[in-house]
Amino acid sequence: MTDVSAPVPTPALRRVLVVEDQRDIADLIALHLRDLGLEVQVCLDGISGERAACGEPFDALVLDIMLPGKDGLDVLRSLRQQGIETPVLMLTARATELDRVLGLELGADDYLTKPFSVPELQARVKALLRRAGIQKKGPLAAPADRARLVFDDLSIDPVSRVVTLAGKPIELTAKEFDLLLHFARQPGRAFTRLQLLDAVWGTTFEGYEHNVNTHINRLRNKIERNPAEPRFVITVRGVGYRFMA
Repeated sequence: MTDVSAPVPTPALRRVLVVEDQRDIADLIALHLRDLGLEVQVCLDGISGERAACGEPFDALVLDIMLPGKDGLDVLRSLRQQGIETPVLMLTARATELDRVLGLELGADDYLTKPFSVPELQARVKALLRRAGIQKKGPLAAPADRARLVFDDLSIDPVSRVVTLAGKPIELTAKEFDLLLHFARQPGRAFTRLQLLDAVWGTTFEGYEHNVNTHINRLRNKIERNPAEPRFVITVRGVGYRFMA
């Protein structure tokens, strides 16, 4: 007989770490993320933020660039070097292209320029969590989605998220892997930058199309023998990109 008095387990809340040195902004971010039903932890400097991110699992990280102790870019670099692939949304008051590109090069998944609107912040974090959830469900996906993909000497394993080229493992960030897998599952199809933004980044805001270009360049540098003459990720003039099998 079922014990009706036994408590029903509740699903664990998705956890987000916010690293922001301005207390009022940190509290505002935490307030509105908790409105989404998320569990939020706040750190006010880079050193404690990195320690928290390394010490326990989080589903997403909101990371300011300008931080005392250790700036956000150094924190991000350290996390990626340690193999921590928590999706990261960078916050920056510096809207220069260099800052954005550097963050993406170090492994950031998205960025948001201050001042930002609450709905946009919430949408960006939800997109990160949605993609993180899809990644975690990889082993439970349909058999066809779990099958290893092989193209010449390039091998892509969707379950282990391991990529090898000529038998040697290639280190990709979470976003680079997602982009490559999206291409490889539909070889020969031309994608616009907006289509790739929607599928991989979870946004269709045209202002972020350069994110695609940056990640394509990084991906080519890792999987192409000659990035200047790619054989896998091909530019389709006037359209975007396609993956050649």
